[in-house]
Amino acid sequence: MLDEGRGAPLGAGRLATIFAVCLGLAAATLLVFAPTLRCGFVNFDDDRYVYDNPQVAAGLTAHGTAWAFTHVHSANWHPLTTLSHMLDCQLFGLEHPGGHHFTNVLLHAATSVLLFLLLLTLTGRLWPSALVAALFAWHPLRVESVAWVAERKDVLSGLFFVLTLAAYAGYAARPFRATRYLLLLFVYALGLMTKPMLVSVPLVLLLLDYWPLRRTPGSAAVPPCSTVRWIAEKIPLLLLAAGSCVVTAWVQQDAIAHFVRVALPWRIANALVAYVAYLGKFFWPVNLAVLYPHPETDLPAGEIAAAALLLAVVTALAAAWRCKRPWLPVGWLWYLGMLVPVVGLVQVGPQAMADRYTYLPQIGLSLALVWGAADLTASWPYRPWICGAASAILLSALLVCTWRQTSYWRDSETLWNHTLACTSRNYVAQYNFGRWLANHGRTAEAVEHFRNSIQINRRQPLAYGAWGEMLFRQGRFDEAIQRYQQAVDVGPDYADAHKNLGVVLSRRGSIEAAIEQFQIALRLDPGDPQTQLNLAVAQATVGRLDAAIGHCRTALLIEPRLADAHGCLALALYHQRQWPEAVAQWRETLRLEPRSVAVLQLTAWALATCPDPALRNASEAVELAQRAIRLAGGPQPTLLDTLAAAYAEAGRFSEAVSAAQQALELAWKSNDLSQAAAIRQRLRLYEAGSAFHEPRD
Repeated sequence: MLDEGRGAPLGAGRLATIFAVCLGLAAATLLVFAPTLRCGFVNFDDDRYVYDNPQVAAGLTAHGTAWAFTHVHSANWHPLTTLSHMLDCQLFGLEHPGGHHFTNVLLHAATSVLLFLLLLTLTGRLWPSALVAALFAWHPLRVESVAWVAERKDVLSGLFFVLTLAAYAGYAARPFRATRYLLLLFVYALGLMTKPMLVSVPLVLLLLDYWPLRRTPGSAAVPPCSTVRWIAEKIPLLLLAAGSCVVTAWVQQDAIAHFVRVALPWRIANALVAYVAYLGKFFWPVNLAVLYPHPETDLPAGEIAAAALLLAVVTALAAAWRCKRPWLPVGWLWYLGMLVPVVGLVQVGPQAMADRYTYLPQIGLSLALVWGAADLTASWPYRPWICGAASAILLSALLVCTWRQTSYWRDSETLWNHTLACTSRNYVAQYNFGRWLANHGRTAEAVEHFRNSIQINRRQPLAYGAWGEMLFRQGRFDEAIQRYQQAVDVGPDYADAHKNLGVVLSRRGSIEAAIEQFQIALRLDPGDPQTQLNLAVAQATVGRLDAAIGHCRTALLIEPRLADAHGCLALALYHQRQWPEAVAQWRETLRLEPRSVAVLQLTAWALATCPDPALRNASEAVELAQRAIRLAGGPQPTLLDTLAAAYAEAGRFSEAVSAAQQALELAWKSNDLSQAAAIRQRLRLYEAGSAFHEPRD
């Protein structure tokens, strides 16, 4: 099975075999991941990346495209990944998550086929290339990257990774073609904009130079006179990688700072253990979970020493066999090197390791093992039959395991139940499962998981915050304040805890206390437009209109499509008698939220009763008031009062009287005496044939 030589002629039979392998790879990949098309979104990053992200959910727009390139998204700058999510929302919306999953599956299948063709081109060996591609495509460790919508960055970066290697192979074949080199730089730059993990690509290219390209200095492919060129060609690639590292360090500084409590020696220890754990999961892929909690300082010294020893022995063997078996050091260093950015030396997130991190590094491991098996079995009798049968059994087992693993991604409940069954002391899983239960009304179970999360790790405020949010939605404000206060005490630098505490204090009428919490939240996270808006509303409530207008404008500088900020700004401007801009802001609010009953009513009222006659528009006011009543599902006192004012401004006084009388009757029935008195005064104007206008002063 593994006996094709490099440079075999591309006859009709070989071309047919290559086509059949490509077709089989693609078909089996699509089939094994087909169950994910029935999966929904999960409440772990899918919300931040897709369904709770208004920029992404709006679809692919010019504004969204600009936002993707100019804003940090979930502590990452990966504009091409963000654009791909926007395109999915444009095509499938949020009602059909299967479409988002299908994109992941399609990208993974395409990468698998391209990987096979790349290895075949580089080595000339068909069946080893096919086996490496199949191991990549069908291994259960791939499920997390493919079945998780938020991990679009994995499958998309995988595609650009293989395209970058292919561009390099094309350049290496004709190194004096500037256009090929520019194509290489362009594809690599695009790859870095899908996931910064591709900063390790220059290392992989150096390894490919050693084998199979054989173009390192001193080899026949690189004569002494070309050594300088060989070195120089790597510099632009390294500069791109360095630039991506700088950008990533900048955008992740808050996330990195949150986990600096894990000292460097323990991060190194965890990295050593993780390298070996990934090897174990490669050979025995069981108990795979979406998150493995970081042990921090709880790693046994014996486990650390054993991991370090194993890695040292394998590295030494690969170095010793580098001349006779060059694929061993290439594959092993590929595995070690590509994991460096995500192995936890710079800790971002609460995980000790993650299955998704193996997406590209374990290609190198498969390469070393498959070519090693080909070398080991070179002299065996009946070699094609033995190797073919062994490969078929191995791949069939992987397909079954992968098919089963996809079932755990059906929904959030299944995912977190499985994660808790596979891991211990997993406070993140406890918190996220509790959050899902709370959102589905299962409050008693949710509280149990929040308590479990807090008992495991009392230093994290998320469970307290989610517990408080659940209580807030139930109207249990005093208890919500207590939980939010605990979140603030556990995590004083947790901006969302301060923001949420401010919201519930505001709802209870403690406006000054709420303002204080919003101001703290803004000091911690000045770029949060929602906190700017919350503070603006609170300031407006106590009559500080100038401050409210300033915070609204700041919120809109950060997020111009924040409809509530336009509405708040409009109301504050109207009370300051800045009527033209107020009306303009309400019009913008309606453009963004055309079905908002409250904004329709306010805009109609302004157009009917504004002291500035140049701004009044009776016909539009009538149309907006009527639309508000239809959207509200029936007449309400305020809406009928607004419609009456609009009719009066239009000179339709009989209709104004009728609408005002209905409004007055409903106000009396609801026992709103002050509103009834105001409506009665306006009714008298309409009966006398006069319109109502707000006083100018």
